[in-house]
Amino acid sequence: MGQDGAGIDLDTSLGYLLKEASSALRTAMDDVLRPLGMSVTHYACLELLAQRPGASSADLARGTFVTRQTMHVLLQALERDGEVARPTAAPTGRVLPVQLTAHGRRRLAQASAAVRTVEDRMLSGLTTTERADALRVLRAMVRALRDTPR
Repeated sequence: MGQDGAGIDLDTSLGYLLKEASSALRTAMDDVLRPLGMSVTHYACLELLAQRPGASSADLARGTFVTRQTMHVLLQALERDGEVARPTAAPTGRVLPVQLTAHGRRRLAQASAAVRTVEDRMLSGLTTTERADALRVLRAMVRALRDTPR
């Protein structure tokens, strides 16, 4: 509990610990991506495109936890740098599907290797069973928060 007895005890708060872990992970990822000239959002965008070719800008924004405006600016830079390509006109409707280029795939391979070292370090003290349990528990938490009415 907080000092007045009404707050949350940060030493035992799972939510606070998750935020602390998220912050530590983000910092470690920033540290390995910076020398590659990438941000975490840049990397996440390339990773999503590799797994979901043709995703829209809005899909990428949701998947990387940024606004559509931020994703628009990032995609312009990635397109300028030759990492992604978009058609000049939408094949159907108004959505411009985004594709990784060969250059983008090479950059992603470098970034993925760097991020993998961070994840390996983060999980190094866990057994295979503990890793599986952590995934299961975290997925259950996400489901509970998304499925519960506000």
